[in-house]
Amino acid sequence: MPHLMNTYNRLPVAFSHGDGSWVTDTDGKIYLDALSGLAVSSLGHNHPELVAAIAAQAGRLLHTSNLYRMPQQELLADKLAAISGMDEVFFCNSGCEANEAAIKLARFYGHKNGVENPSVVVMEKAFHGRTLATLSATGNRKAQAGFEPLVSGFVRVQYNDVAAIRAIAERCHSVTAVMIEVVQGEGGIHVADADYLSCLRKLCDEHAWLLICDEVQCGLGRTGKWFGYQQAGILPDIVTLAKGLAGGVPIGACLAGGAAAGLFGPGNHGSTFGGNPLATTAALTVLDVIEKKNLLANAQTVGDRIRANLAEALADIEGVVEIRGLGLMIGVELDTPCGELVTRALDAGLLINVTAEKVIRLLPPLNFSTDEADQLAQRLARLIRDFLAAKGTRA
Repeated sequence: MPHLMNTYNRLPVAFSHGDGSWVTDTDGKIYLDALSGLAVSSLGHNHPELVAAIAAQAGRLLHTSNLYRMPQQELLADKLAAISGMDEVFFCNSGCEANEAAIKLARFYGHKNGVENPSVVVMEKAFHGRTLATLSATGNRKAQAGFEPLVSGFVRVQYNDVAAIRAIAERCHSVTAVMIEVVQGEGGIHVADADYLSCLRKLCDEHAWLLICDEVQCGLGRTGKWFGYQQAGILPDIVTLAKGLAGGVPIGACLAGGAAAGLFGPGNHGSTFGGNPLATTAALTVLDVIEKKNLLANAQTVGDRIRANLAEALADIEGVVEIRGLGLMIGVELDTPCGELVTRALDAGLLINVTAEKVIRLLPPLNFSTDEADQLAQRLARLIRDFLAAKGTRA
């Protein structure tokens, strides 16, 4: 790979095709995909309805730009508003772009309300992207190193800590928004408590702050509901989406409601490719399949099954710290760095990921079957046992 910029430690494998939750490499070896391209391939691979919709749209029209109306974009905005409770949608191409839009909305809101230097409360261990603003909002010093000066205007607190937010409210009068992942993906699959989210909503209302929910990874059915915030019965002011929205076609979205709706006008924000006919057609198809096939319930049921199977298989392993998550967003934390498990799993025909050094991250497709769930738990439990035994961890 002499001409690729060295921004990834790529694994020594390339895939030629996939079918459902399975992918085949260029040597013919088959793998169970428990990662979904980092929560992107929400319907798995080669889904017939998605393939047909993309092919048909590609034969009609790929791109016109946002200088013109696009019927598919308008239909998708209507659908997202209906399932989210939001009022309006801006389309872009990725999660970091969606979060950039959210941060701009928060600053714009602050200036319109007389705040000279608006700031956004963000969380430790958060991950919001790698552009300069979203990197600055991210709570990962390792990711930020070497890119200073970072963008100012962010106040960082501990995740799941209501008292920390209250303390900020008392001493910092420039705050205009709180930005949170309902489930921290890159940070290690940490789930926000429902009571914490309810308190956040109340505090934001009391102080006229916007509540921003970054649902780039946990949204669109992955937790067993359309959106993670729905688990707590709250409604944010801004919601950001990407990853699984179009099943593999690049798209992002920033949704606004309440006090955040109606802020942007022509010229305040934009995107050349955002919401083009191909991407929005793919997204409409993904949402339709999720609904028709009842994949929200499947994500909850199958996710519960995976966690239960892993808990049973690893019950006697002291090196396993915790098995946690919501729906098909699952983390298995060990007491030792376990990055080498990714290559061990690859050798065993299993695609997984390790994040935050010690957390095995599982993000299977939303249509993962119970049989595939059992295979995943069995294979992974064996790998974890062997790994910890080799490390000398008590088993």
